[in-house]
Amino acid sequence: MPRGRTAGVGERELALLRWVDERDGVTVGEAAEGFGDEHGLARSTVQTMLERLHEKGYLRRRRQHGVYRYAVAQRSGELLRGLVRSFVDGPLGGSLSPFVAYLVEQHPVSADERTALERLVERLEAERKEG
Repeated sequence: MPRGRTAGVGERELALLRWVDERDGVTVGEAAEGFGDEHGLARSTVQTMLERLHEKGYLRRRRQHGVYRYAVAQRSGELLRGLVRSFVDGPLGGSLSPFVAYLVEQHPVSADERTALERLVERLEAERKEG
């Protein structure tokens, strides 16, 4: 769980978090060989990224056989919801309208995504009627 207010995560860090999340923990060497090679990053860069993500609270680590093994502190779905919440609460000042407008105007929505969004709107309506 990120410490305090959600610390920012860049695109490359998010990609690394997702990569780590797909595995049962990784060492720096494993991340450098897998993620680093795939993205043209030096081992030292990958190590720095892992350590920064640990310091921000997105990764946990434990010492195993003399090396650190890094794993996500929360599943990527939870992480993404937290990042979206931080974005809406921060830059958007709590307003969902600009975010929804972007989705409608700039982002193609699949039939499955539309169904999921309609269910969410129905849930919002039900909660509004109850409250």
